Amino acid sequence: MTVMTENAVAQRTQGISEKTRALLTKLNLYYAGVAVLALLNLYLLIQIAFAWRSAHSQNEAALQQQRAALKAAQDAKKPLEGLDGKLRKATEQSDAFYQKRLPYAYSQVAGELGALAKKQNVKLTRVQYAEDPVLENSSGALTDVRMDASLSGDYRQLVLFVNGLERNKMFFLINGVTLTGQQSGTVGLRLRLTTFLRPPVGKESSDKDVAEASDDAAAKGSAPR
Repeated sequence: MTVMTENAVAQRTQGISEKTRALLTKLNLYYAGVAVLALLNLYLLIQIAFAWRSAHSQNEAALQQQRAALKAAQDAKKPLEGLDGKLRKATEQSDAFYQKRLPYAYSQVAGELGALAKKQNVKLTRVQYAEDPVLENSSGALTDVRMDASLSGDYRQLVLFVNGLERNKMFFLINGVTLTGQQSGTVGLRLRLTTFLRPPVGKESSDKDVAEASDDAAAKGSAPR
């Protein structure tokens, strides 16, 4: 290679080095740093966006769950709304039922059975009573009165008698009906009944005492004392 060629190569190499040094000035280095920071910020923003989206989805699911729980609580609360008024009304209805449909003395029960038998023209031949306290030792205690009654009469009249018991103003629960025989057009019927005696209220206490005194003076076979 000639001296001239070597000088030309050296000059060209020197020129490239100067250009490289020019590119690597402080300004270019600053721009490069800004670009790196921009890329880094973009990466962080993308990561934040993914994290926010994930958190938002979880929050939405939690919110939906809380809404469902709130609705369930509101639905469960509805039957309890106005409970005081419902209890008061139920108590009034119960007291009215006790006063109007439950007897307070055996004489009332016997009298009602006798009156119904007379009305339907059937013969009430026997009534046996058994009792068992209900809600004992509490205010408003009831006595479960079970009756085993024997009747005779025309079949149709006996049916009317049973129907009358079911519709009677005094509460009677029919537990069993048995035909005991038939002779000369007369049918025998056995009934097992239940009612409840309630405690007397006010003047009923004195009326009950009078009724029991009358029962004591009556013949055997009447209602038990």
